[in-house]
Amino acid sequence: MPPRRRKRLDPALFDLPVEKIKQGCFTDRYFQRTREILKSDERDPVVVLQVSAKSAGYLSGIDESVALLKLCSDDWSALTVHALYEGDRVEAWDTVMTIEGPYARFAHLETLYLGTLARRTRICTNTRLAVEAARPKPVLFFGARHDHWSPQAGDGFAAFVGGAQAVSTETQGSLFGARGVGIVPHALISAYGGDAVVATKKFADHVQPDVQVIADVDYHNDCVGTTIAVARALEGRLWGVRLDTSENLVDKSIVPAMGTFKPTGVNPQLVWNVRNALDAEGLGEVKVVVGGGFDAARIRAFEEEKAPVDFYAVGAAIMNDGRFDFTGDIVTVDGKAESKVGRELRPNPKLEKVK
Repeated sequence: MPPRRRKRLDPALFDLPVEKIKQGCFTDRYFQRTREILKSDERDPVVVLQVSAKSAGYLSGIDESVALLKLCSDDWSALTVHALYEGDRVEAWDTVMTIEGPYARFAHLETLYLGTLARRTRICTNTRLAVEAARPKPVLFFGARHDHWSPQAGDGFAAFVGGAQAVSTETQGSLFGARGVGIVPHALISAYGGDAVVATKKFADHVQPDVQVIADVDYHNDCVGTTIAVARALEGRLWGVRLDTSENLVDKSIVPAMGTFKPTGVNPQLVWNVRNALDAEGLGEVKVVVGGGFDAARIRAFEEEKAPVDFYAVGAAIMNDGRFDFTGDIVTVDGKAESKVGRELRPNPKLEKVK
């Protein structure tokens, strides 16, 4: 019995500006001119265009690319598309998608699907690397503040495909039915005169009972003291605390132990100090979340030192690390091999026809 086909996202979920895309508003001008030339010359070659990954990673953006072709090509029924799936592992120069059909009908979309694949694959791959470093501990995707707001839906889905357990905005979770999660931010503490206890209680009173209350406890650079004060005041309502000490500061609890490790920012000793203080108070159920400058390598270092972290919050590293470029190349024209040297057809048996 053949394996069950995996599902792709409904193209309508991406809320694409279809008319503007069809007009070429987001297309590199040279592709738009190519399209115009072919149409004016009444030349309509049937091509196979091959989309390839330039580096290894975990693929994302493929469902969005399919959506672009389905909704924004001149005639989807004239095209035959084969593609991999979200989250598939790809090696350098693997073919991830082929598009067969009259070229002028989809020439204006190359800029869009290549850019989509590059961005989403970067986020998916960086998330997967962080998740693998943290496993079995969860990774939270807090990337919204590190980029423009407009790509949040696809970015959140890419992080989800990469293994992130949660996202921070409603839009980031919109493609897979998740709600944004968050913390008691420093701004709320400031608004209540620097009183982390009052701010956290106000937060807990405002949200629904099923919302996890996670307090920022580094506001006064005293993570242990603030953690215990907040935990006592919330009487079992506190789900977790987040440590986000500035990389330029040394937490109050770390000062006595300085001398054998890098004391600034969030470090394994600080996590131990908070964990031990919670346990001494009989608050073993309160989770410890760490954030601020974490990437896969730093997570791995914390895990090697067996730091008692419960959750890792990762943002900038997922958004910005590495390059995951893709290229689109015509490899046949009207049934005959025709391509730039070095970009010949490379069949990939893992591709499946898109319905």
